[in-house]
Amino acid sequence: MTSRVFETVPPDPIAYLDRLAVSDPGLHYKATMLTALAAERGHTVVDLGCGPGTDLAALAEAVGAEGSVHGVDHDREAADAATDRTAHLFQVAVRLADVHDLPMADASCDRARADRVLQHVADPALALREAHRVLRPGGLLVLGEPDWGTLTVDHPEPSLTAAYTRYVTDHAVRNARIGSQLPRLAAEAGFEVIDVHPLTPVFREVATADRVLGLQRVTRRAVAAGYLSAADADRWLAHLAAGPFLATVTFHVVTARA
Repeated sequence: MTSRVFETVPPDPIAYLDRLAVSDPGLHYKATMLTALAAERGHTVVDLGCGPGTDLAALAEAVGAEGSVHGVDHDREAADAATDRTAHLFQVAVRLADVHDLPMADASCDRARADRVLQHVADPALALREAHRVLRPGGLLVLGEPDWGTLTVDHPEPSLTAAYTRYVTDHAVRNARIGSQLPRLAAEAGFEVIDVHPLTPVFREVATADRVLGLQRVTRRAVAAGYLSAADADRWLAHLAAGPFLATVTFHVVTARA
């Protein structure tokens, strides 16, 4: 089953990050993370997994001319885009590097953030220990991650939603439950967790949800992996396309002190 409401071709990764950042859920959680970070003029801030530099300008504004912002990303295309986009901001430097092995001295930063990065990395615990290493005592780390186990999409047959969500948590995302695990992992890395702020965006339009969730593409992958039959997938997608539609997933913003 194919419907015009669903995207059939995966978006370019940078374009996807850009459009998520300006969506209503994206604007909301990013504002929440920026407030929690409490970056001040003169601070040194590191953006772990900065992608194409979506948040670097806001961080530069927060630290002012006296501060500095380091964007770190392992993907060359994303790092190049971030470098180009922040060329006019003298206090911003973008580095091609791995969050598991940060190219920064011990206790050299006042603030660190990671925005939807730990769900993808090979070793979230190691990345958190690296963040702890580069932060000065009392420095703040702000993490934002979804828990894909909380994903629910309304459907008359709840078993189809359950199968879809199981595929997402088992295969589609490397560290799918990371949102709920952040407080424990941060504490184990040596941080004092001072706040956990859950945010649950509600999608009422299937096309809007699909631009974030890739519903049809992920459903087809779930069929190939044996989580849904082709008939189940057709029935599932037909109902989502026809509506009424509702989907939610909980995103966790965690603030921790080194």
